[in-house]
Amino acid sequence: MSEFSPICIYLVISLLVSLIPLGLPFPFSSNSSTYPEKLSAYECGFDPFGDARSRFDIRFYLVSILFIIPDPEVTFSFPWAVPPNKIDPFGSWSMMAFLLILTIGSLYEWKRGASDRE
Repeated sequence: MSEFSPICIYLVISLLVSLIPLGLPFPFSSNSSTYPEKLSAYECGFDPFGDARSRFDIRFYLVSILFIIPDPEVTFSFPWAVPPNKIDPFGSWSMMAFLLILTIGSLYEWKRGASDRE
């Protein structure tokens, strides 16, 4: 058990460091439910109208996908940070296949007009 004591101490300290800032404001906060103005909805200074759950055009989702694509692309491109003579052919061809799939997906979205504006 003595070999696990530093890990247990680290877990207890990390829990305290994360939970104390979460619970510290509660004793100092006031009850905001006594102010009815604080409970009302705020929308640019006037009462809200219409339903907030309206349908979105599919192009909004396509544009969001266009912004999400570079994240895994950069993550999976990290193995290329090694010198070229240290990458075996399998690693090189698997990266080429990955980039080919990304290129085909980007061309497909471009052909479908995902980035076109109306």
